Amino acid sequence: MSDYLIVAAISAYLATLGFAILFNIRGAKLWAAAAGGSIGGFAYVFLVKQGMGAVMALFLAAVLFSLYSEICARYYRTPVTTFVICALLPLVPGGGMYETMVEVLQGDIDQALKIGLDTLSKAGALALGIVVVSTLTRLYFGLKEKHHRRIKAHEKC
Repeated sequence: MSDYLIVAAISAYLATLGFAILFNIRGAKLWAAAAGGSIGGFAYVFLVKQGMGAVMALFLAAVLFSLYSEICARYYRTPVTTFVICALLPLVPGGGMYETMVEVLQGDIDQALKIGLDTLSKAGALALGIVVVSTLTRLYFGLKEKHHRRIKAHEKC
């Protein structure tokens, strides 16, 4: 199992690295963005191998790479989307959308709906994981900034 996890992490790293190059990311940010994809890919495969459902595993992987992306964005003073979009790439359920379209073209609407709903729930789990981390981060830094403003206002008095 550990060999499979290593291969999954390296594959996600390389896929993310390629996309980050196309996304025109340079320098140390390039390697950091690729590491985000590796974190998400590793987490997803590890959680699925532990018996967790794919949707929940995608949600938790999205939370992990989103946290990593928020940290990198502050460290490199770069918009968080630079890292989130790249890290998201290996987890996007593109194969499910392809299978859905194949079933539609073959006329099996029931199977297409089944696969399509599964794919949408996976995509929704990814989006929800990103939104949760983004919202909590904005809330934290907003409250922190408000607290600093209050302290400075009291110091002036």
